[in-house]
Amino acid sequence: MQKRLYLPLFSLLFSLLMLVSCEKDAGKLPAIEFKTIAGYVSTDTTVAQGDAVLVGIIAQKTEDKDVLKTFNVSASFDGGASTSLLTQSLSGSEGDLFQADMPITVRNQAGTEQYTFTVTNRDGLTNSVSLTLTVQ
Repeated sequence: MQKRLYLPLFSLLFSLLMLVSCEKDAGKLPAIEFKTIAGYVSTDTTVAQGDAVLVGIIAQKTEDKDVLKTFNVSASFDGGASTSLLTQSLSGSEGDLFQADMPITVRNQAGTEQYTFTVTNRDGLTNSVSLTLTVQ
């Protein structure tokens, strides 16, 4: 009779020890950066009203299983609230490496336009890069 009690008790104790000793992996943020080659804007810049600029993004996973899931572009005008301009689901090879070229035409009025490019991985971790266009 006592042997029957030991096995479930031992199993429960072993399970609890495993749960307590397991350390949750914090995970790594996905990588994202601007394309910095000729023809692309990758830093804060002053432009004329109505000008068009080209912004390039390169994002990639940083852990084998934590593929990229979404890409988002948002903008804030003159320090106001940020508004999402584009949300794109990523799949297939885009989950490993994603590149995008974003043509941006600024408003026909003076002010500032801040653009934020964000990538999210399978674990829900996000990373972003931003730049501000000062329109004169």
